[in-house]
Amino acid sequence: MKKIITISREFGAGGGEIGSKVAKALNWEYYNKEIILKAAADSNIDMYSLMEWDEKVPVSFGFTQSLFDFYNRPMSEVVFDAQKRVIIDIAQKGNCVITGRNANAILKEFDGCLNVFIHADFDWRLKRMKDKMPDFTEDQVAAEIHAIDKKRKKYCVFYTKTVFGMADYYDICLDSSRLGIDECVKVIKAVASRKDE
Repeated sequence: MKKIITISREFGAGGGEIGSKVAKALNWEYYNKEIILKAAADSNIDMYSLMEWDEKVPVSFGFTQSLFDFYNRPMSEVVFDAQKRVIIDIAQKGNCVITGRNANAILKEFDGCLNVFIHADFDWRLKRMKDKMPDFTEDQVAAEIHAIDKKRKKYCVFYTKTVFGMADYYDICLDSSRLGIDECVKVIKAVASRKDE
Protein backbone atom coordinates (compact mmCIF):
# COMPACT_ATOMS: atom_id res chain seq x y z
CA MET A 1 0.00 0.00 0.00
CA LYS A 2 1.22 3.47 -0.92
CA LYS A 3 1.54 6.09 1.81
CA ILE A 4 2.30 9.16 -0.34
CA ILE A 5 0.60 10.27 -3.55
CA THR A 6 2.04 13.07 -5.65
CA ILE A 7 -0.05 14.65 -8.37
CA SER A 8 1.48 16.68 -11.18
CA ARG A 9 -0.93 18.26 -13.62
CA GLU A 10 -1.50 20.40 -16.64
CA PHE A 11 -3.25 23.65 -15.82
CA GLY A 12 -7.00 23.18 -15.96
CA ALA A 13 -6.87 19.37 -16.03
CA GLY A 14 -8.40 19.11 -12.55
CA GLY A 15 -5.34 17.81 -10.70
CA GLY A 16 -6.06 19.87 -7.61
CA GLU A 17 -9.67 18.73 -7.41
CA ILE A 18 -8.64 15.13 -8.03
CA GLY A 19 -5.92 15.31 -5.36
CA SER A 20 -8.30 16.78 -2.82
CA LYS A 21 -10.93 14.10 -3.51
CA VAL A 22 -8.37 11.29 -3.32
CA ALA A 23 -7.15 12.57 0.05
CA LYS A 24 -10.71 12.79 1.33
CA ALA A 25 -11.53 9.27 0.07
CA LEU A 26 -8.44 7.85 1.82
CA ASN A 27 -8.86 10.07 4.90
CA TRP A 28 -5.35 11.45 4.32
CA GLU A 29 -3.85 14.93 4.59
CA TYR A 30 -3.93 17.06 1.44
CA TYR A 31 -1.27 19.63 0.54
CA ASN A 32 -1.02 22.10 -2.33
CA LYS A 33 -0.42 25.85 -2.17
CA GLU A 34 -0.21 25.74 1.62
CA ILE A 35 3.21 24.14 1.16
CA ILE A 36 4.39 27.55 0.02
CA LEU A 37 2.91 29.27 3.05
CA LYS A 38 4.60 26.82 5.41
CA ALA A 39 7.87 27.19 3.49
CA ALA A 40 7.66 30.94 4.01
CA ALA A 41 7.02 30.66 7.72
CA ASP A 42 9.87 28.18 8.19
CA SER A 43 12.40 30.06 6.07
CA ASN A 44 11.74 33.66 7.06
CA ILE A 45 10.95 34.56 3.44
CA ASP A 46 8.49 37.42 3.24
CA MET A 47 5.16 36.52 1.64
CA TYR A 48 5.53 38.95 -1.28
CA SER A 49 8.87 37.42 -2.31
CA LEU A 50 7.49 33.94 -1.92
CA MET A 51 4.47 34.51 -4.17
CA GLU A 52 6.55 36.52 -6.65
CA TRP A 53 9.17 33.78 -7.04
CA ASP A 54 7.03 30.66 -6.75
CA GLU A 55 7.59 28.33 -9.72
CA LYS A 56 10.09 30.65 -11.40
CA VAL A 57 13.61 29.87 -12.55
CA PRO A 58 16.52 32.20 -11.80
CA VAL A 59 17.02 35.13 -14.12
CA SER A 60 20.37 36.44 -15.26
CA PHE A 61 22.36 38.99 -13.28
CA GLY A 62 21.96 42.68 -13.98
CA PHE A 63 18.81 44.60 -13.19
CA THR A 64 17.59 41.85 -10.86
CA GLN A 65 20.83 41.54 -8.92
CA SER A 66 19.24 43.24 -5.92
CA LEU A 67 16.86 40.28 -5.60
CA PHE A 68 19.73 37.97 -4.68
CA ASP A 69 20.16 37.03 -1.05
CA PHE A 70 23.37 37.27 0.94
CA TYR A 71 24.49 33.85 -0.33
CA ASN A 72 24.17 35.26 -3.86
CA ARG A 73 21.47 32.76 -4.69
CA PRO A 74 18.42 33.92 -6.64
CA MET A 75 15.25 34.24 -4.57
CA SER A 76 13.65 31.58 -6.79
CA GLU A 77 16.24 29.03 -5.61
CA VAL A 78 15.70 29.99 -1.97
CA VAL A 79 11.94 29.48 -2.43
CA PHE A 80 12.45 26.10 -4.15
CA ASP A 81 14.78 24.87 -1.40
CA ALA A 82 12.31 25.96 1.29
CA GLN A 83 9.46 24.13 -0.44
CA LYS A 84 11.64 21.05 -0.94
CA ARG A 85 12.37 20.82 2.81
CA VAL A 86 8.67 21.15 3.63
CA ILE A 87 7.67 18.49 1.07
CA ILE A 88 10.22 16.04 2.53
CA ASP A 89 8.96 16.73 6.07
CA ILE A 90 5.36 16.12 4.98
CA ALA A 91 6.27 12.92 3.13
CA GLN A 92 8.13 11.50 6.12
CA LYS A 93 4.85 11.55 8.05
CA GLY A 94 3.08 9.63 5.25
CA ASN A 95 -0.63 9.27 4.50
CA CYS A 96 -0.71 12.38 2.34
CA VAL A 97 -1.51 13.66 -1.13
CA ILE A 98 0.73 16.42 -2.48
CA THR A 99 -0.31 18.35 -5.58
CA GLY A 100 2.29 20.14 -7.68
CA ARG A 101 5.64 21.57 -6.62
CA ASN A 102 7.55 18.77 -8.45
CA ALA A 103 6.97 16.55 -5.44
CA ASN A 104 7.37 13.43 -7.61
CA ALA A 105 11.00 14.34 -8.39
CA ILE A 106 11.75 15.62 -4.88
CA LEU A 107 10.49 12.33 -3.37
CA LYS A 108 11.93 9.98 -6.00
CA GLU A 109 13.94 8.09 -3.36
CA PHE A 110 10.94 7.54 -1.10
CA ASP A 111 9.42 4.05 -0.91
CA GLY A 112 5.64 3.87 -0.87
CA CYS A 113 5.18 6.85 -3.20
CA LEU A 114 2.67 6.82 -6.07
CA ASN A 115 3.41 9.50 -8.66
CA VAL A 116 0.51 10.56 -10.86
CA PHE A 117 0.29 12.90 -13.85
CA ILE A 118 -3.08 14.37 -14.83
CA HIS A 119 -3.47 15.73 -18.34
CA ALA A 120 -6.44 16.61 -20.52
CA ASP A 121 -7.46 17.74 -23.98
CA PHE A 122 -6.81 21.48 -24.43
CA ASP A 123 -10.41 22.30 -25.41
CA TRP A 124 -11.71 20.49 -22.31
CA ARG A 125 -9.30 22.44 -20.13
CA LEU A 126 -10.30 25.67 -21.84
CA LYS A 127 -14.00 25.04 -21.20
CA ARG A 128 -13.34 24.07 -17.60
CA MET A 129 -11.23 27.15 -16.87
CA LYS A 130 -13.66 29.49 -18.65
CA ASP A 131 -16.25 28.41 -16.10
CA LYS A 132 -13.79 29.16 -13.29
CA MET A 133 -12.63 32.48 -14.80
CA PRO A 134 -15.88 34.13 -15.95
CA ASP A 135 -14.38 37.63 -16.13
CA PHE A 136 -11.82 36.56 -18.75
CA THR A 137 -12.33 36.24 -22.49
CA GLU A 138 -11.76 32.85 -24.12
CA ASP A 139 -8.51 34.14 -25.64
CA GLN A 140 -7.31 35.34 -22.23
CA VAL A 141 -8.09 31.97 -20.64
CA ALA A 142 -6.31 30.14 -23.47
CA ALA A 143 -3.27 32.41 -23.08
CA GLU A 144 -3.23 31.76 -19.31
CA ILE A 145 -3.33 27.98 -19.84
CA HIS A 146 -0.43 28.15 -22.31
CA ALA A 147 1.59 30.47 -20.04
CA ILE A 148 1.19 28.35 -16.90
CA ASP A 149 1.92 25.08 -18.74
CA LYS A 150 5.08 26.65 -20.18
CA LYS A 151 6.15 27.98 -16.76
CA ARG A 152 5.64 24.57 -15.11
CA LYS A 153 7.66 22.79 -17.81
CA LYS A 154 10.53 25.25 -17.54
CA TYR A 155 10.52 25.13 -13.72
CA CYS A 156 10.46 21.31 -13.74
CA VAL A 157 13.41 20.98 -16.14
CA PHE A 158 15.49 23.59 -14.30
CA TYR A 159 15.08 22.23 -10.78
CA THR A 160 14.62 18.50 -11.29
CA LYS A 161 16.36 17.77 -14.62
CA THR A 162 13.23 15.81 -15.59
CA VAL A 163 10.60 16.49 -18.23
CA PHE A 164 7.20 17.69 -17.05
CA GLY A 165 4.48 15.33 -18.22
CA MET A 166 6.79 12.61 -19.60
CA ALA A 167 5.41 9.21 -18.59
CA ASP A 168 8.87 7.95 -17.55
CA TYR A 169 8.71 10.12 -14.42
CA TYR A 170 5.29 8.95 -13.17
CA ASP A 171 3.70 5.66 -12.14
CA ILE A 172 0.40 6.44 -13.85
CA CYS A 173 -0.79 9.11 -16.29
CA LEU A 174 -4.51 9.82 -16.53
CA ASP A 175 -6.50 11.84 -19.06
CA SER A 176 -9.18 13.61 -17.04
CA SER A 177 -10.98 14.79 -20.17
CA ARG A 178 -11.62 11.17 -21.21
CA LEU A 179 -12.05 9.54 -17.80
CA GLY A 180 -13.67 12.38 -15.87
CA ILE A 181 -12.62 13.70 -12.46
CA ASP A 182 -14.40 11.06 -10.37
CA GLU A 183 -13.07 8.12 -12.39
CA CYS A 184 -9.52 9.46 -12.01
CA VAL A 185 -10.12 9.57 -8.25
CA LYS A 186 -11.30 5.93 -8.26
CA VAL A 187 -8.30 4.76 -10.29
CA ILE A 188 -5.76 6.55 -8.07
CA LYS A 189 -7.42 5.29 -4.90
CA ALA A 190 -7.49 1.72 -6.24
CA VAL A 191 -3.83 1.77 -7.27
CA ALA A 192 -2.70 3.40 -4.01
CA SER A 193 -4.67 0.90 -1.93
CA ARG A 194 -3.19 -2.19 -3.60
CA LYS A 195 -0.87 -4.24 -1.45
CA ASP A 196 2.70 -4.22 -2.80
CA GLU A 197 3.55 -7.49 -4.46
